[in-house]
Amino acid sequence: MPIYLPPISRRRFLGQVLAGSAALAAQSGLLAAGKSTDSNSWAFLSDPHLAADRSLVVRGVNMTEHFKSVSRELLDLPQAPAGVFINGDCAYNTGETSDYAALADLLEPIRRGQMPVHLALGNHDHRERFWDAFQQEKATQRPVANRQTALLRSTHANWFVLDSLQKTAATPGVLGEAQLDWLAKALDANADRPALVMVHHNPGLQGNIGLIDTVAFLEIIRARRQVKAYIFGHTHDWKVTQDDSGIHLINLPPVGLGSCEIAGRWAAA
Repeated sequence: MPIYLPPISRRRFLGQVLAGSAALAAQSGLLAAGKSTDSNSWAFLSDPHLAADRSLVVRGVNMTEHFKSVSRELLDLPQAPAGVFINGDCAYNTGETSDYAALADLLEPIRRGQMPVHLALGNHDHRERFWDAFQQEKATQRPVANRQTALLRSTHANWFVLDSLQKTAATPGVLGEAQLDWLAKALDANADRPALVMVHHNPGLQGNIGLIDTVAFLEIIRARRQVKAYIFGHTHDWKVTQDDSGIHLINLPPVGLGSCEIAGRWAAA
């Protein structure tokens, strides 16, 4: 399943502080410690493109500072979201081990704010290095071998997070027969509530950009009326449309190379 990072408990956090991390107490994590959680609210972030070099500027943007800005906005919400999804391209360019070390560190304030984090993969990630970086947090077996695929059940909806990484630093993505087969069966077995499907890549091929097996993917989700949304990133755009079958197509903007705004929240009610 996509790497799941649970919230850091107050007891664990205070233990870290007493052990010598007192400087962290001034950050937003403690301020959010007594905050309630809105079970109907989820935060969607995509394309943070975090680099080990936190001073790196690309296209006039410091990706680390943008991610910190988004983190502060999350922590300043009146209620904490039920969870945070990061929909791929976690790493800057080629998914280096040191990039994921930076990601883990930058996620600490969010986790101290009692928000669980669900991480998926994009075309600038490297699957094996990603797994190695979060080895201690991998607690469950993946439903599709060699893919970061997951089903997350929540109060009002079922979340299906898919892995469209085909090759690191190559633009197109692919889900593959095994993952599509799992998706169809998992949707059929969990038709009790609305389904929301998250994939890094956008539908269709526009030049050299998009999901190669879009047709097969859309056939599966359009045939199942409980699927309400296909959420994706990759294009560094922000747009919400609806296809002919009624499925909402939600294109998330980038955190790393976009504006310093939260990448999107949507109530799954």
